[in-house]
Amino acid sequence: VQLVESGGGLVQAGGSLRLSCAASGRTFAIYAMGWFRQAPGQEREFVAAISRSGGTILYADSVKGRFTISRDNGKNTVYLQMNSLKPEDTAVYYCAADFSYNLDFVVTTRRSYDYWGQGTQVTVSS
Repeated sequence: VQLVESGGGLVQAGGSLRLSCAASGRTFAIYAMGWFRQAPGQEREFVAAISRSGGTILYADSVKGRFTISRDNGKNTVYLQMNSLKPEDTAVYYCAADFSYNLDFVVTTRRSYDYWGQGTQVTVSS
């Protein structure tokens, strides 16, 4: 599956952005989907994940209550709505796909994901 992120940009602290990740190639609905981010000089870290059915969602503590992950299997797209952005949210954001037999299972570990997008830059100014 090929993944293409979009929606990144420059925003002031307190602002919002909505990232999209469009998938093509194989049936989107067979993948659990995740968002990760990587700031300069830091490891890539988990942000959010959603199961195949959308029934299970996990967030990193640092974004809980501010970010919302969702998916539209009809459009082969996963979204990340980011509100109340902070300068520490500045990073390259990546979406990833994890092939899963289980409709309601998600993982947060980077190595579990099979496919990755190229990333989109999010910069939050103070």
